[in-house]
Amino acid sequence: MYSLDINFLKERPGYVKNSKNKTSFSLPAGDLTLVYIGLAVGLCFPALVGGAWWFLQAKNTELEQQIAQLDQENKKLETKIGNINKIKKQTKGIKSETEALVSVFDQIRPWSAMLEDLRVRIPATVQIENIKQIPPLPPKEGKPAPNPAGGVEISGLARSFNDVNDFLLTLQQSSFLKATETKIMTAELVDAPIPQTNVPQGVTIKPPQIVRYTIQSNMSDIPASELMRELEQKGTLGLVSRIRSLQQKGVIKK
Repeated sequence: MYSLDINFLKERPGYVKNSKNKTSFSLPAGDLTLVYIGLAVGLCFPALVGGAWWFLQAKNTELEQQIAQLDQENKKLETKIGNINKIKKQTKGIKSETEALVSVFDQIRPWSAMLEDLRVRIPATVQIENIKQIPPLPPKEGKPAPNPAGGVEISGLARSFNDVNDFLLTLQQSSFLKATETKIMTAELVDAPIPQTNVPQGVTIKPPQIVRYTIQSNMSDIPASELMRELEQKGTLGLVSRIRSLQQKGVIKK
């Protein structure tokens, strides 16, 4: 026997409506270019990211190597700069020592020139008994230090106080002495040292009164290089030739 299988649900309105609302996905049947492009972009993007990361890593490694190389060069430069600064310091010290030595040398006053200068300046009524070198007189407040060559002390006899004053004035005009520090230290009347020879026994001759003086002065601050002509006139040729040699070498300015 046959039986009838009738599905009454399909005939219901609600069932038909729900069936119409169902959607299905299917590949387009036409041109697949867009699909391939999408797949290519999807595959290429990770490759591009990976390539960019590898490139950045390589650049980072290269920069690190350059930084390390620059650090080494910087250390070498710092060492060279330190050596240069050391040489500059040594050069500055040598220059200072040379200038100090030249300064002392340029303030030398030869005794031969000094004695010749005194000889032409001493009045006929003044006699020099002793000349000696003395330490420099202490500097006055606000004044520069005196010549390290020191000073000179002259002692002797003169016919009168006026003669001593005249001698002082001529000494103050000397280029070898400092005029403001050339002074009479002592001046007193004493008996003239007359020998008592050929004098009858029992006869006493009273000697005349004369002046015993002492004059002190500091050496002038004028450099010897500025007294070349005067030194030549006084016969100090050795010092003059040395100064000219130093001037030619540029150690002493002309």
